[in-house]
Amino acid sequence: MKIKMRNQQERRIMENGSIFSRSFGERELKKLGFGALIICCFMAFSFCTVSKQPTYSRTDHENIVRPIIHNLSNSRSDVLEINGDIRIHANTSTIYIHPTTTFDGQTNYSTVIKPYARKGDNFIKDYVTTWNIITINNHQLPENSHAVHYCGRNFTVPAVVFSIGGYSGNHFHDFTDLLIPLYLTSRQFNGQVIFLVSDKRSTWISKYNLVVHKLSEYNIIDTNNEENQVLCFPKTIVGLISHKEFGIDPSIPPHYSMRDFRHFLRSTYALERESVTSTSTYNNKKPRMLIVSRKKNRFIKNEIEVTEMAQKVGFDVVVEEMGLNLTVVAKLVNSFDVLMGVHGAGLTNMVFLPENAVVIQIIPFGADLWAKPYFTLPPKDMNLRYLEYKVGLNESSLLGKYPVGSEVYSDPGAVYKKGFIHFHAVYLKNQDVTLDFVRFGEVLLKALELIQH
Repeated sequence: MKIKMRNQQERRIMENGSIFSRSFGERELKKLGFGALIICCFMAFSFCTVSKQPTYSRTDHENIVRPIIHNLSNSRSDVLEINGDIRIHANTSTIYIHPTTTFDGQTNYSTVIKPYARKGDNFIKDYVTTWNIITINNHQLPENSHAVHYCGRNFTVPAVVFSIGGYSGNHFHDFTDLLIPLYLTSRQFNGQVIFLVSDKRSTWISKYNLVVHKLSEYNIIDTNNEENQVLCFPKTIVGLISHKEFGIDPSIPPHYSMRDFRHFLRSTYALERESVTSTSTYNNKKPRMLIVSRKKNRFIKNEIEVTEMAQKVGFDVVVEEMGLNLTVVAKLVNSFDVLMGVHGAGLTNMVFLPENAVVIQIIPFGADLWAKPYFTLPPKDMNLRYLEYKVGLNESSLLGKYPVGSEVYSDPGAVYKKGFIHFHAVYLKNQDVTLDFVRFGEVLLKALELIQH
């Protein structure tokens, strides 16, 4: 019975086939088959083309790159670390993060940053470019949407965006506001990072060229002169990480320290001396003292006599103004055991001293509060020994300039509270010193003792 039914089915199939064969000849069948092949190919091509179009629907969450934004800001600087599709339009100082997260009702993120590590200093706000940071999506494109969609230059390494405005040009601020924060921010990339700078000052780039290129293997991009195109990066840090005045907090990840930074400088400038040794290894050579000379203000009026006294104590003394060629300055300072000077930017060069060297800061009358965070505290973090000499009123040129009983003499703290400009005008800009030989001689003897042991 089953065999009979199977035979009937086969017979019907053959009959149908014969009907189909009778309806189309052999030539027509070939044309029909070729046409069907073309239709199949067209359908396949259409499917592939459609599948390649970008879709950002609610159901396609897995196709959307989610940017990750880390806020690394603190009381000293505003810093954002952004990972994702980052598009920088330099001419308008705008950073677009594209696309945003999924379209599930979340609002877009936008903020502004002045990428200079001296947050809250209103005096310099007009000298630092403001950057706009905006997250966007296809439903909320800016008017210049072409500036977001097309990358004029595409990079595979991260970018660090910062300003060389502010107080740059002052040797101390170059280190505390720029070089140390730049080291903290970019050292992790081992040279594989691009610096985008605004408010560029060519003299700054020239002076610190070796440091900059030690941190980045790429040329600096000057955003103020960049062509009207979009620069695309997979990761961008806007702003520079800063911990404290002229220093690094090693307790903060990735746990860099000022000793690490000084080691970096020794490597950058090929400095020979890593540490001071006791005088017993000097082969009867005297320990060397460098006196940082000043000519415009806060200079030592009896500098020649002070030099002679230091020589009599037992030092080989050199008096020198610090020049602009940092390679020359670094090698010079590294060759000394003691660095001495009146409070000022010249003492910043202690970063080039060998470890266990001695720093002597001469603090002008009334400037105690100002001097402490700048040069009193940092030497310890650098593994340097520190001594200070506080100038008395009878050693200061301020004596006689103000009425007896003036708060300039009796209450420098009150003057300090009136603001930096007023304080600077009184105690730093218009004061010179004449050191007392007896009192200062004791400091010199202590410095010699530290070097000898």
